[in-house]
Amino acid sequence: MSKRWIFFLAIVLITVIISSIWNPTRNVKPKIVVVLKELDSNPYWYIVKAGAEKGFEDFNIDGLVFAPSNEYKIEEQENLLESLLKQNPDALIVSPIEESIISLLKKFNEKNIPVLLIDTDDPWENKTSYIGTNNFDLGKLGGALLGTQLQPGDKVALITGDIEQVVIGDRIVGAKTSLEAAGITTILKTDVPNNPLQAKSEMENLLDKHPDINGVYATTDILAIASHEIINKNGYNKPVIGADGIVEMIKLIENETLSGTVAQNPYDMGYLSVETAVRAIKGENVEMYVDSGVDIIVRGNATHRKDFIKKILR
Repeated sequence: MSKRWIFFLAIVLITVIISSIWNPTRNVKPKIVVVLKELDSNPYWYIVKAGAEKGFEDFNIDGLVFAPSNEYKIEEQENLLESLLKQNPDALIVSPIEESIISLLKKFNEKNIPVLLIDTDDPWENKTSYIGTNNFDLGKLGGALLGTQLQPGDKVALITGDIEQVVIGDRIVGAKTSLEAAGITTILKTDVPNNPLQAKSEMENLLDKHPDINGVYATTDILAIASHEIINKNGYNKPVIGADGIVEMIKLIENETLSGTVAQNPYDMGYLSVETAVRAIKGENVEMYVDSGVDIIVRGNATHRKDFIKKILR
């Protein structure tokens, strides 16, 4: 009798081993798609893409990164999402261009596909997680960095684009909080295009109206560099702080033309989004907010940051 049981158990064990070897789903990689706002004009998004692709490699993921061919083209992002919905990925990571995208994301949710937001958050209650920067904290650090170069009673211009956009709105509120806590008055200049030529024109007009400003906080490095060039052209020496840590800004910090900037960590953001998506696919608990951090870039660490970005982008 014992021999029969041994034989039976041996057959069961062999069957389990063979089925595990030949199971057609055993070696299938999870499929994760990432949809960004753009890839053509802003190195920031290429760095996010590089971080995500490193995550695909490290976690053995069948992953792809997509973006509209035209900068921030909402219709193209919608079409991409409609197409990807038919592919039934195991998880979707997306940076929504506009709030209207959420209605499409709900369709993924209805198919039990985890949806993770990256870079740009939304209060949508059924998202799996948001991975990105706390832009209020980023603005607060930027304002504090600028405040160290000024005195109570000084006046600062806050330069930004569409104040209704959550990201830049949070950056402005954060910077204003730090500056006003230091006794510094702020004036707000909104709707400045994130374009060097147009930003320079807006800065010229601002200096004509407010030649007494003592410094500038800009919500992007592009706006900060344009502001600095006009300030310098008009013979002034006023500190300027931006945000994002683009290479052009880092070079100005390296040669001490500007003192510093505050930067997101787009590479970490891309990597963490894939890591979080993998956990969601496995059914593990994930944090509703994964903070990718903020760095202060000054002369002491500027070269290291620049070299890291160049290595990714080459």
